[in-house]
This record gives sequence, structure tokens and C-alpha cells, in this order.
Amino acid sequence: MQLARQFPPLLRDRWRFWLAIAALAVLYGPVLMRWYDGWLNKSIGIDHEYFSHGVIGLPFAAYIAWQQRHQWERLEDRPHPVGPLCLGLACAFFLGGTMQLVNLSFPLLLTGLCLWFKGWPGLKLQGFPLVLVVLATPTAIPYLITPYTLPLQTFIAGVAAFLLVQIGLDVSVEQIYLTIGGRVVEVAPYCAGLKLLFTSLYVALMLLYWTDNLGDRRRTSLLMLGAIAISITANIFRNAALAFLHGTGRDRWFDWLHEGWAATSTWQRP
Repeated sequence: MQLARQFPPLLRDRWRFWLAIAALAVLYGPVLMRWYDGWLNKSIGIDHEYFSHGVIGLPFAAYIAWQQRHQWERLEDRPHPVGPLCLGLACAFFLGGTMQLVNLSFPLLLTGLCLWFKGWPGLKLQGFPLVLVVLATPTAIPYLITPYTLPLQTFIAGVAAFLLVQIGLDVSVEQIYLTIGGRVVEVAPYCAGLKLLFTSLYVALMLLYWTDNLGDRRRTSLLMLGAIAISITANIFRNAALAFLHGTGRDRWFDWLHEGWAATSTWQRP
């Protein structure tokens, strides 16, 4: 019964506590299974795939929370009034009927529980796991930022064309379009490397925490800048390879590379 006493009166009864845990599993188990199915089998959409780093991020967040369980137990029960508000809003989102709101209700519910159980100290303790959950929660953010990726698309197309010229190909480039042998390849918004960039920054954040360097500004800045540079460079070579394969008629290899990297470049046949 000692574990049960560490929670507010409503959940001090052991059976009520485990009933609450079971209710969370019943409510969000299917949601999480849907997320993982979309990430692993690409069964939902390209926007959802932008958060596929959650495949490793969510278990890592759960692991951190479990490691901090003793610190959590030592915190004083100090329910914060914002907690029930977050819980109520999470319930409203969950019942809202749209998948975007259902997704957002998950980190909102976890935040509300931290505030309800232990107040701000509890939220601070579980802050990093919650950040990992928030950054892995599928939202419409990729769709919203794609109209602003044109400069990056143009840069990638220009550098990719330059690389192809160096190996003797006759390449013409116009903004985001590369033409090779009469075939046109477009560096589409979803092919600007944002997915790889998101994943690189997320993994870099996990590594900083794992190595206990999250508070080191210099190392954090260097690692984040390095992740950005590596992701953009890798995407330039990837787009150059796709343009080369399609422009030279190697469509089978083009399809293999295109699908294997889970990208959405578009191409046109003359």
C-alpha cells in the first residue's frame, strides 16, 4: 500500500490506481499501435513518417521515466491546479474525433498527470521524457512548413546539378527542377531532407542526454549544427543519385533508392 499512498487521495486505493493505469493502456494502446504501424509499414502518410524517430524515442522516454521512479516517489504530493485543466483538455481532444487532436491528447495527458500528482517539481523531473514524447507525437507540422522549404529545395537542386555536371552529364536546372536527357526530376518539398533533419536532431538530443552533455552549450551547439550539416549533405547526394538514375534511364534502381529512403521526389517522363 506504500506505492498507492504516494498519489492524491483519488488514486490512493491500490485498485483504483491500477484501474487508472489499465484505463490509460486501453485508451492509448490502440493509438500507439497505430503510430508504430504507420512508422514501420508506412500505412498512414508521409506527414506521419516525419515522426518515425518515435520508434526509438518513446521507449527511451519510458526508460528514463522508469529510471527516475525513486526520485519521483521522494517528491511531495503537491497537486497543481493546472493539472486537472490539462487532463480535461486532453479528454476533450481525445473525444474530439480527429486524429490530430487524439494524438495531441497523449502528451497533454501525461503533462496533466505529472502536474496533478507532483506539481511543478514532478513536471520538471519528467521534463525530458515529455519533450521526447512531444517531439515524437505525429502532427501536421510537416505539412504546415512545406510551403517555406523552397530556398532549401532550390539549394539542393543547384548543388546536385553541380555534382552531376562534374561527372560529365548534361544537366540543366531551373529552381527545383533538374533536366537530364529530357527527363525531369523535381526536388519536391517532402524531398528537401526535413525528415532526415528531424530524425538527426532528435537522435542528437537523445545522445546529449545519454552522455550527460545536455547542459553543455558548446557541445550541444556543435552536435546540433553537425547533425544539420550531415543531414543536408546526405540529402544533396541522395537527390543527385536519384536524378542520375532517372536521367540515365535506370528506373529500377531509381525506384529502389527512392522507396528505400522513404522519400517523395516526383519525376516526369518525357
